[in-house]
Amino acid sequence: MKAWIVAVGSELLTPFRVDTNSLAITERLNAIGCDVRLKLVVGDDVDELAAVFARGIGSVDVIVCTGGLGPTEDDITRDALVRVLDVPVDVDEAIVDHIRQRFERRGLTMQAINRRQAMVPRGAVVLQNSKGTAPGLWIERDGTSVALLPGPPREMTPMLEALIAERLGPRSGGAGVFRRVLKITGRTESDVDARAQPIYSKWAASPVPISTTILAVMGQIELHLSAAAPSRAEGDHALEMAVRELVEGLGSVVYSVDGRSLEAVVGDLLRSKNLSIAVAESCSGGLLASRLTDVPGSSDYFERGAVTYSNQSKVKWLGVPEALIAEHGAVSEPVARAMADGIRTRAGSDVGIGVTGIAGPGGGTPEKPVGTVAIAVITPAADHVRTFQLLGGRDLVKFQSAQAAMNMLRLMLLDA
Repeated sequence: MKAWIVAVGSELLTPFRVDTNSLAITERLNAIGCDVRLKLVVGDDVDELAAVFARGIGSVDVIVCTGGLGPTEDDITRDALVRVLDVPVDVDEAIVDHIRQRFERRGLTMQAINRRQAMVPRGAVVLQNSKGTAPGLWIERDGTSVALLPGPPREMTPMLEALIAERLGPRSGGAGVFRRVLKITGRTESDVDARAQPIYSKWAASPVPISTTILAVMGQIELHLSAAAPSRAEGDHALEMAVRELVEGLGSVVYSVDGRSLEAVVGDLLRSKNLSIAVAESCSGGLLASRLTDVPGSSDYFERGAVTYSNQSKVKWLGVPEALIAEHGAVSEPVARAMADGIRTRAGSDVGIGVTGIAGPGGGTPEKPVGTVAIAVITPAADHVRTFQLLGGRDLVKFQSAQAAMNMLRLMLLDA
């Protein structure tokens, strides 16, 4: 099945609102074998939206449209579809009663304008909205099924799930596009692709073809694998074999094959080895501690974190010798190691991490430019100190500092 996704709303064409519904819709449509060919954002213009419907009806199997079903004059989705289908509209009094009751439960009076939401094109099926006042609509014409869904995600999502289960899912016969994501850190995009391309290039001719997309995202590389298969079992089997090949070929740079974040992977390793951790940060400003504690259950292993930004705080809180800072500078491997050892000793934790660097945009020198970050990791089995030259603005340097620190720890724990 070929599908279009259309998001309606002039606010989505400004810098202040983003269409997130299309991501959820794409995922659910792909899972039942729908190939999404087009995504559009259309403003509150009935002529432009009608032109989109006119082009799509009869050309694709499914059009899923979100937004524009409210009670005001700029809610034009229903009007645009009616214009293209050239059908009369009836007011469904049952919908009116439902809306009125929702208002009354909140101690409010329904306004006459809300009757617009009860206007149903002749031949359409009403999709119940358990979370709001705007019902959805389903109508079929010229081989195309058109679903109109409300814009708020909390209303759209349950309606979409019901639509998939009751109407679109049964058409797929179990076929779908099934996916896996491999997450990699510590390597460049070109390096990853050079190693992975000989592996994945042969998959296009497999009985279950697998397509591969490589993406560079902040601090990591992702390999997205997609398999179009007649059943989930066949798709999962093909993807599991593909993931196994890539992990064998790429090695330990792959930190996740099951969707987990790096902080979740590190947390699981700490928990499995019954290790506690404390971190001392300078340039990362507490981001490492924040990410580690974003994981539910991180209290099992995270003991404490300290943001020792000034030299004085490094000396007073962590016990870093003043002479060490004077000799090597605050951004140096000896100071990073002293920070890691200091926080580990004071916390009584098994693992200590120290991060110190220059996040920018100022503060760099020819010897230590912006992006210079020294990271030390001390575990019961080993200690490792390394200086990184990170690229990007301040936010990116901070993120990559935390990413590099967690990856150093991950690799050390794997080797332990």
